[in-house]
Amino acid sequence: MTVVDTTPATLREAPIPPDGMYEGPRILRRVPEEWEERPYERFELAPLGRVIGAEIRGLDLSRPLDPALREELNRALLEWKVLFFRGQHLTPERQRGFARHWGELETNPLLAAGTSEDVVRFDKGSGATPTFENIWHTDVTFRTRPALGAVLQLREVPPVGGDTLWADMAAAYDNLPAEVKDRIDDATAVHDFIPGFSRFYGPERLAPFQEMFPPVEHPVVRTHPETGRRMLFVNTSFTTRITGMEREESDRLLSFLCRQAHVPEYQVRFHWQPGDIAFWDNRATQHYAVNDYAPHRRVAERVAIEGDQPF
Repeated sequence: MTVVDTTPATLREAPIPPDGMYEGPRILRRVPEEWEERPYERFELAPLGRVIGAEIRGLDLSRPLDPALREELNRALLEWKVLFFRGQHLTPERQRGFARHWGELETNPLLAAGTSEDVVRFDKGSGATPTFENIWHTDVTFRTRPALGAVLQLREVPPVGGDTLWADMAAAYDNLPAEVKDRIDDATAVHDFIPGFSRFYGPERLAPFQEMFPPVEHPVVRTHPETGRRMLFVNTSFTTRITGMEREESDRLLSFLCRQAHVPEYQVRFHWQPGDIAFWDNRATQHYAVNDYAPHRRVAERVAIEGDQPF
């Protein structure tokens, strides 16, 4: 006679650390539920990721954009958050002209300028002051009105490495636990330029800019002004604390929120060739420039577009 053991199975105690990142299905929603899907008529669009990143083919960005083409590109930007254009080889003037279709250009006195003050030049490996972008961040959130977006062109590409990654922060927000959303939906956080820039500049370089860039507060979750989507809006480079929380609680929650950009399902990775351009929505994304190409040189020029005040 076979005896069946009916004792309930038990597992040994193995507590999971709090605020972990867990496996399993994720919500991967590229656009708002009410988004109207329409074909693109003026160019070919090739998706590079599930929720973020698309290559635009069949356009010469050195030519002026008419209103209809600008509208289609803006719709693609809202849908895919970062657009890639291969082999454009734009002059700085043409690059600035393309970006101006989305607004006035931003200057950044904390970074090296190119041919004009609104062109930032990242010349890595040539003896210039090193800056470090190999951390997940959103550009200039220390401003009252952070940049709407940016147009980056690679002038010189290393033989190996130097990729850039972007993460969709609406997807990151969608997948937060409900209890975390309840804690942050109406919260604000302080952003400051000093943590990000003090990694490569000393006090004598940064002190003169303290009055120009005082700490600012932004929503922890901002609403996209064009799509209406809710998005995480904190980042490791510039967000210092969540308003009204004790330091330990704020640090723990910020660490958890910033780690959301690390999830591969929310990302796209781009391998550059000379003359390639990336145009990204700075309101909706974070990005990470991979620093794996030393001792080779990597030269990029970026034009940023003035944005609005997050809400």
